[in-house]
Amino acid sequence: MLLSAGEAKNLGPSSGPNRLRDLCTFCTISLDQEEVYRTKVYEKSVSPFYGEDFYFEIPRPFQCLSFYVYAKSMFQIRDLPVGKVAIRKEDLCKYCGKENWFQLQPVDPHSEVQGKVHLEMKLNELITENGSICQQLVVQIIACQGLPLISGQNCDPYATVTLVGPASSQFTMFWQEEDIEKLEIKVELWNNGNLAQDVFLGETRVSVKILRNDNVHRAWYLLQPKGNGTKSKPDDLGSLRLKVTYTEDNVLPSAFYTALRNLMLKSLDVKPISASAAHVLGDICRESVGYEALLPVVRLLLHHNRLLPFLTSVAALELENTQEANTIFRGNSLATRCIDDMIKIVGKSYLTVTLKPVLNEIFESNKTCEIDPVKLKEGDNVEVNKENLQGYVQKVFTSVTQSSSSCPPLMCDVFRSLRQLASKRFPADPHVQYSAVSSFIFLRFFAVAVLSPHTFQLRSHHPDPEISRTLTLISKTIQSLGSWGSLSKNKLSSFKETYMYDFFKLFQEDECIEKLCRYNHISLYSDCFLEVHKRAQGRKRIGKKNFKKRWLRVTNQELSYHKQKGKEALCVIPVKNILGVEKLEESAFNRKNMFQVIHSEKPLYVQAGNCVETNSWIEVLSQVSRCNPGRLSTFHPSAYVGGSWLCCKELNENTPGCKPCTATVLANIQLDIDCDRETERIFSFFSSNRSRLQKMEDACAGMSVYLGQQEECSAFTIQDPKETFHTQNLLKLA
Repeated sequence: MLLSAGEAKNLGPSSGPNRLRDLCTFCTISLDQEEVYRTKVYEKSVSPFYGEDFYFEIPRPFQCLSFYVYAKSMFQIRDLPVGKVAIRKEDLCKYCGKENWFQLQPVDPHSEVQGKVHLEMKLNELITENGSICQQLVVQIIACQGLPLISGQNCDPYATVTLVGPASSQFTMFWQEEDIEKLEIKVELWNNGNLAQDVFLGETRVSVKILRNDNVHRAWYLLQPKGNGTKSKPDDLGSLRLKVTYTEDNVLPSAFYTALRNLMLKSLDVKPISASAAHVLGDICRESVGYEALLPVVRLLLHHNRLLPFLTSVAALELENTQEANTIFRGNSLATRCIDDMIKIVGKSYLTVTLKPVLNEIFESNKTCEIDPVKLKEGDNVEVNKENLQGYVQKVFTSVTQSSSSCPPLMCDVFRSLRQLASKRFPADPHVQYSAVSSFIFLRFFAVAVLSPHTFQLRSHHPDPEISRTLTLISKTIQSLGSWGSLSKNKLSSFKETYMYDFFKLFQEDECIEKLCRYNHISLYSDCFLEVHKRAQGRKRIGKKNFKKRWLRVTNQELSYHKQKGKEALCVIPVKNILGVEKLEESAFNRKNMFQVIHSEKPLYVQAGNCVETNSWIEVLSQVSRCNPGRLSTFHPSAYVGGSWLCCKELNENTPGCKPCTATVLANIQLDIDCDRETERIFSFFSSNRSRLQKMEDACAGMSVYLGQQEECSAFTIQDPKETFHTQNLLKLA
């Protein structure tokens, strides 16, 4: 799903004590009622411009996509809800790919409902003491589905059943037959709050007359807001401009994709590489979706251990057309996009271990770092600010340049290949092998992650405006430090801002250059560090104390959990003992977003904050344990409780798993890649760009006939028209 939160206008009441012109606002994105993303906080304005894009896979079923606008309160514990936009899943197709203005609706706890209830209703005839016949109504609540999370946990629901008439007058469960037209059954669901207030989950109303012709009725009913909700005027709360692109992949059986999948996998064997099916796809989709179509190609080749040679070939093709060493891999091309996608797929845990600790320090210490004289506030000392900024930059730069042992193996292999290709293309430039790597690792990876840590799950939310400015200055400096050309003193004049020119001179030392050179010889090992909640091992299933908040720390040597951050470990699990990391079924402990770390002792069960964090955790832990001997081929997706496995009902706790483990892929990186789904996406891109494919075929024919480059060929990369034409024919048959 691709979401663009554009802007809001006329937020909140236009007058009165609740007007929002004096408050900062932000927007959150939720699947049902689980928040997955939020924008940064914007300064005081009733018409803020958010301008943020979010792209993510949806790892679970959902009913509703919601956008909430909040006002940041300085004096209250909770932020103030301004309004919301809620789009049901079945309505997303109406707005797909187009910008739309949506009126904000009020946020009412009694209207925040989701899920459905399964009811069975019966009418029984009874003879009363005086001999008359009356009707008895029996209502059974069979099951509920899709109920919301309450404070991040599964709810504890109960139901009330009421028989009501047109004027909400109460009736007993017995009545005369002539009253049946007046009655309806109202079922309300509530969450048992124990010591807290109970929370309304939704209601449904069913007319009793549905039983007139059928004495037993069973059906699912969607939960509705209390009293069917209350609506305010459409212009009361303002509006929000959104662009939503939602796609569902209808995946066919694997046999349907065999021909196309094999054609894509053979791309790296085609000479020249520009005639391959993968390169043709990038060429024909460049105008419509840019290089977005290359992501499923990268994932497919990654799964089949064929990505490295393909990246090497497309990088070599780009270098053939690069005339100056200082522009190497600086543009947006097929090669750079493929390598960017690869880095983002395999480099998440690398960013975590490298940047998360220092970014946490920056957020927590929050020192003023503004060095632009125009933006200095009254009382600011520019020299103190410059010292603060220099300290942060040095910590980030040192953390990066000392992290070579943590770089994922595939990234190491790709960068080694880029160094070799660059040195061969520009043999007279001894520095080009370093700039070839730093163009990606600093400019497109670390600098971007420093600037927007929330997009890489390094922070849960956007930074506030002051910290955001600090991160911008750090990112600018890191980009320049990572560029070999910028480390040359005669390049300082390239800075547009005088204050950045003066600041950057502080780093013109041989020590920085030496660190950069050492880093560019990155090796092959992995390491990472993160924090989550965990469940006590060996405890019984029932009991709230069973689940406790803990700090989990994972390195390339051990997984440990701690009562508090920085305190002594309560338990240490050597990474070499990890046999598998897999998701855990919700039914195991009646909790969502759980996964399990299977090792030589009892499994460790962990609950993450949301579904996106769960996938990130599984990826991180799988990578550090990727080379362990004895990794399991099967696992139990549920827990061993009450003398049996809940999933397969086996009684022996040592029974082998009943479900296959997630497959290991390229460079021992364990990722959840569905090859049929990726091939379906590739097919859809080819199908939607058939006209471009035909134009490319015509261009190949023209080049063959006229023996030269024609004007219509300039939009494509055609080195060998005969081989390219052959590939196009194979694509038509696939």
